[in-house]
Amino acid sequence: MKSQRNLFTLIALVAMLAGCSAPAPVAGSTAVPIVRAKPDWFNIKMTDVRTGQTFSINDFAGKVVLLETMATWCINCVTQDKEVKKLEALGYSQDMVAVSLDEDLSEDAATLKEYANTFGFDWYFAISPLAVDRALGNLYSAEFMNPPLTPMLFIDRQGGVYSLPLGPIKRAGSLQITLTPYLIYMGTGD
Repeated sequence: MKSQRNLFTLIALVAMLAGCSAPAPVAGSTAVPIVRAKPDWFNIKMTDVRTGQTFSINDFAGKVVLLETMATWCINCVTQDKEVKKLEALGYSQDMVAVSLDEDLSEDAATLKEYANTFGFDWYFAISPLAVDRALGNLYSAEFMNPPLTPMLFIDRQGGVYSLPLGPIKRAGSLQITLTPYLIYMGTGD
């Protein structure tokens, strides 16, 4: 616990020295804030394979975005996606958007659409553009390119990016506990 507190203190100090503010960690959350200015990859257009509509992360400004990288062949990914679907049943907020980005260069939109439809997943699914892949790997961790590790992050209402633990499946209840404080907060940051 002391080392976690020291980590948050270090992050806050680095952010202060860099001239930006670190997002405040939420007590009991497993999310780790990633201190950066709003990244350029938020502007990159992607296509939702389910609807054919284009979107960018910036289109969801003011909402909480839960983002995972995945592949249709990945057993851990489908298990993780089923947990995201359960999150909907737990009171999935209208102020939250889920986005799944397929990292496998050999997969195409038709394959990803079939995957989403087969399992009844009804959020945004897109083939991740190479520029987004590079940004995720360079800014956060190369592990975002390893779908079996179930890499996930979320973006708060102000554009702060938080990484969730790599490796374990993030259960719906755990995701709800982590995200609820960010969904409840409606302030302007003043």
